[in-house]
Order: sequence, then structure tokens, then C-alpha cells
Amino acid sequence: MRALIVDDSRAMRRIVGRILSQEGFEILEAGDGQQALDLLSGMDGPPELACVDWNMPVMDGLTFITEVRKRPEWRAMTLMMVTTESESDRIVRALAAGAHEYLIKPFTGEAMMEKLDLLGLRPTTTGV
Repeated sequence: MRALIVDDSRAMRRIVGRILSQEGFEILEAGDGQQALDLLSGMDGPPELACVDWNMPVMDGLTFITEVRKRPEWRAMTLMMVTTESESDRIVRALAAGAHEYLIKPFTGEAMMEKLDLLGLRPTTTGV
């Protein structure tokens, strides 16, 4: 599976990328929403997951989510807002725009795994 991390902070992209790569995701990165849209436009199919920051230059995360939801070919992509914005009205706006989940920074790897479980994006291990 592939995951797109959209965040203007290189450090945050690395943190999220490390967590997701440990779960078997191939990582793609973009520094803002417009860069992410450009990347998606050049791909054969969208990644299964996009982790999107709210506050970025050029194009913010809410605008990115809105733009993604306008494109039928990208609608299957799961969108998770990963941001410092913790006000309930922001969460409501993001979910109304089309985000599937919302993770508030700072977060733990365990919190990210819980969100992936909720989204059905974490591989299940089979016991013997």
C-alpha cells in the first residue's frame, strides 16, 4: 500500500513516514497541497492513504481535501487530517469536507495505529 504525506514540515513528514513505513506503506511526500495535487495527477492511481496537515503555504490541507473530493478518480483515497488544529469546529469542517479521520499533533505512534485500525488500513496478522 502507498501513503502520501502532505506537510510543509520535513521533520513531520519523516515522523509520519517512519510510522507508516513500519506498517508496510510505501511513502510519497509533498510539502503543500498543490504539490500533492501535482503528484497525484502524475500517478496511475491514488495511494490508499493521505495524511494531510492543515496549515501549509501555497495550498492548505482543507483546500487539498476539497479538491481531492472533486475528482472521481481519487475518491477511493482515504484522507486523514494530521494537524495541530484541535478546535471542534475545525474537526467538523475537515470531516465535512471529506476527511475520514482526524489526528491531533502531537500524537504517538500508537495513536496513529489506532486511526489506521479504525480506517481498516492496518494489515491484520494471522495467529497460528
